[in-house]
Parts: sequence; structure tokens; C-alpha cells
Amino acid sequence: MPILSSLFIYPIKSLAGFAVNQWPVVATGFQYDRQWMLVDEQRQFLSQRRLPQMALLQTRIQAQQLIVSAPQQDDLILELNPKTNVSTTITVWHDSYEAQLISEAANQWFSQALNTPCQLVYQPTNTIRQVDPNYANPEDNTAFSDGFPFLITTEASLALLNQQMSLNLSMQRFRPNLVISDCESYAEDTWRELQIAHINFRLPKPCSRCSVPQINPKTALNDKEPLRTLSRTRQYNNKVYFGQNALHDTVGLLNTGDEVLIMKTGASQPPLKNDNLAPF
Repeated sequence: MPILSSLFIYPIKSLAGFAVNQWPVVATGFQYDRQWMLVDEQRQFLSQRRLPQMALLQTRIQAQQLIVSAPQQDDLILELNPKTNVSTTITVWHDSYEAQLISEAANQWFSQALNTPCQLVYQPTNTIRQVDPNYANPEDNTAFSDGFPFLITTEASLALLNQQMSLNLSMQRFRPNLVISDCESYAEDTWRELQIAHINFRLPKPCSRCSVPQINPKTALNDKEPLRTLSRTRQYNNKVYFGQNALHDTVGLLNTGDEVLIMKTGASQPPLKNDNLAPF
């Protein structure tokens, strides 16, 4: 039976995340996941696509504080529940809505760390950002994620991809929230509904990959892999795919080691033919 083997949280969009053994699921996904974000002077979101050095900024949650670390700077310590009423309109892809500004001190810290003017914003828990209605129900919400509250990947799919590349890239390249073991490679392509610890998940859409998986999380340098190999093995309609976007129906608590029940399957998404690729 498939097992939930790893959980990852990314408090600030596109910064480094961290692994946990247990974490609460709330209305927008994992608690605190991508609840903060950096924006430029036009209030457009910033990510590693534009600033690869964001990968070098580390985050952790400790003693009810969000702590951010950057090379050659003192740590930045932030409250998990910011006390600010200063709001601004920000844009994440095609969504524009209100977010709260944290502080000028935080803005200066990140502007220095990234060598570019930017501001840190926060999505209050009472703010609603709906998921694309083409793939979701009206009650499905997310925070500052690209579009969905969860991204699911599997250990076997990465193992096969690494075998094809003759490399040993880490799962952190793909920035998943949930990593599942004890299944065949790309079994997730056919999953439509899962149950993990009494939380139901829907998998409506495969994840097309941008340039971020090419960014080495330890150096922020841009590699040719894994997109070069994925373009050969996982390309459909001029996009490459790895992992599945997911929505959740209820809140609760997830733990590494939880059993993953496959409740519903369907045709492969994307509709790839990998007959020449033996399951790993």
C-alpha cells in the first residue's frame, strides 16, 4: 500500500521550505504554507523564475516564530500571526486581491538579501482566494501557491527520472507538499481521489513544470536537468509534467507513515505513452 513518506512546508512563496513529520491541514492547505510572499515595486509576485537566488533563503518555524536565513545576514524573525492592518493590492498570476504588508524592516532585509527592491506581504486567514473553477469547487481555497493548495509527487517517479538522467537530484527540486512511496513510477498519473488520515484529496490536474526544477537549491545555479529529460519522456502539448496538483475536502492532521488509500483512478493525466519505460 502507498505510504505518505515526506511532508514539505514553504511558508514564503519560492523560498526554501522544510520537511516535517507532522503538520495540520487547514482550509488553504498546510498551515502557514505560502502564506507569505515577496512582491516587486509593481506588487507582482516574485519567484525563482525571476530571482533564482531566492532558493538560497532558508525558512523554519520555531517557538511560534517564522525565521528566515540568508547568506551573510542576521536572521529575520517574523510573527506567525502578524499584527498589521496596512494592506495593498497584489497580483499572483491572474489573481489580484488584498494582502497585508509586514514591515519596512522586513522589506529592507529581503531587498538586501536579494539585491532587488521588494516587499513582504501576508495573506490573512480570513482572506479567500479561490482555486480555478475549471478544476475546483467554489469552496476550494488556496494561499499564495501558483494555483492549488497541494502538490503530490512520488519517490518512484523521481527514482526513474534520476535513472534516466544518470543523476541523483533531490525531491526538493520539484517543491512538493506530499511525497508518496511504495507505488510504481508515475502511478500518480492515474490517481483521481486519495484518502490520507481521513482527509480526502482530489487530483484534478497534472503539474506542468516551469524552469524552477532546473535551479539547484544549494547554489541557485540553473542546470539543464531535469527539464531536458522530462521534455523527452514527459512532454505533452509542448509542456512537461511531473507531479499532480491536489485539492482537499476536509481539514485534519497528516503524519509521515500515514497510509494512502487510492479511492478513484482514471485515464492517465497527462495522456502519455510510456510503454518503453519500465516501472521503477
